[in-house]
Amino acid sequence: MSLTYLEAIVVGAFQGVTELFPVSSLGHSVLIPALVGGQWAKDLDVSAPESPYLAFIVGLHVATALALLLFFWRDWVRIIGGFFTSIRYRRVKTPAERLAWLIILATIPVGIAGLALEHLFRTTLGKPIPAASFLIANGVVLYLGERLRRRAAAADVGSPDERLARLPMGRGVLIGSAQILALLPGISRSGVTMVAGLLRGLSHEDAARFSFLLATPVILAAGALKIPDLTGPLGAGIHGPILAGSIASFVSAYLAVRFLIRYFHTRTLTPFAIYCGLAGLGSLLWLTLA
Repeated sequence: MSLTYLEAIVVGAFQGVTELFPVSSLGHSVLIPALVGGQWAKDLDVSAPESPYLAFIVGLHVATALALLLFFWRDWVRIIGGFFTSIRYRRVKTPAERLAWLIILATIPVGIAGLALEHLFRTTLGKPIPAASFLIANGVVLYLGERLRRRAAAADVGSPDERLARLPMGRGVLIGSAQILALLPGISRSGVTMVAGLLRGLSHEDAARFSFLLATPVILAAGALKIPDLTGPLGAGIHGPILAGSIASFVSAYLAVRFLIRYFHTRTLTPFAIYCGLAGLGSLLWLTLA
């Protein structure tokens, strides 16, 4: 694989932003090289057998997860502390303890599905036309989520931990399971989990926060599993660009989460729904007619 510094930095920056914005990082990682064309389309083919580009993209998840850990470090201190106190005292009582187990249980389904289906979905659907189609579908999901969402009268009562801890475990697992859809290139992990949260009465702010907390262990684990590939033959000769792309991903992801937490305090998913619909449709037309 040939990976230039420019390709790595551009892909890394887009990964950090689109992983957290509800617009699908995998969809953009497939579509951008195809739309640029030329050497980019040849170098950056996620569906190629033993694709080092895929390993590079998933490896960037480590940088994105580290940015989330840095931004939410106080939350994770409480959550990890709640996990250990629940083990020590054999209880799940405090908001931190409930939230810890909520995150653990809610990430199990996507972890199993990712191990079982990632290769199948990548090789069969990790191509520009399916990615553009799923990006349009992602826009429809975001739009319908806004139209159908439940308004919870008590959504703003209590601390963020207390509000999320009120979720019944079953609802939390359903919200976390929505991440399975993000295995499809073009479907956003943060988008579908936010929609699932909105449909179960969370506010936009709480749905976004829960989405980011759920995503952190999932994308960190996915990235960690691919690091050995990048240090082996697949990463030969491209370690410099990999590092540059990872730095770009970390910076862009940190800036993205700072922006989104403030944005969803008062605003909605609708602009992202419009963007996905237009970008997906435009990409589909360009790829089929050009």
